[in-house]
Amino acid sequence: MIIISHRGNINGEKKEENSPLLLDKVLKTGYNIEIDVWKTSKGIFLGHDMPQYQVTKNFIDNNKFWCHAKNLQALEFMLDNNIHCFWHQKDDFTITSQGFIWTYPGKPVCKNSIIVCQTPAETQYYSNLKIAGICSDYVGIIK
Repeated sequence: MIIISHRGNINGEKKEENSPLLLDKVLKTGYNIEIDVWKTSKGIFLGHDMPQYQVTKNFIDNNKFWCHAKNLQALEFMLDNNIHCFWHQKDDFTITSQGFIWTYPGKPVCKNSIIVCQTPAETQYYSNLKIAGICSDYVGIIK
C-alpha cells in the first residue's frame, strides 16, 4: 500500500504544510507526499489556498510527490513535463496522470484507489483495506 503524507503532515496538520523544508524532512522518512502546486507568471509555487513557497521544476519533479494542480497553468505545466499530477475540487473521483483513482473522503474504493482520509480513525480503517493507498495528515499512526 502506498502511504501518502497530506501536504507533509504526518501526525496532524502543521502550519508549515507544503513548505519545502517540511517536505524535505518528510521525504527522508520514506513517505510519498501530496503537494499543492500553482503556476503563475512569476514561477512555480506550493501552497494550499494561494501560491506561497516558490520552488523549481526540479523540486516538484520527484517520484514521491503527488502534485495537486491548484490552477490550470499548473496542470498544463506538469502534464507537459511528465510530472505526476491530478486536478480535483470536490469530485468523488479523479484520475491521476499515472492512472490512480484519487478518491474523495468517504466515497467507495477499489483496488486502484487512493483514498483521502480526514481523521486518525479513517486512516487506520482504510490502511487495512486492499486498495492502492491512502493520503492523510495522520500517516504516522499506520502500523
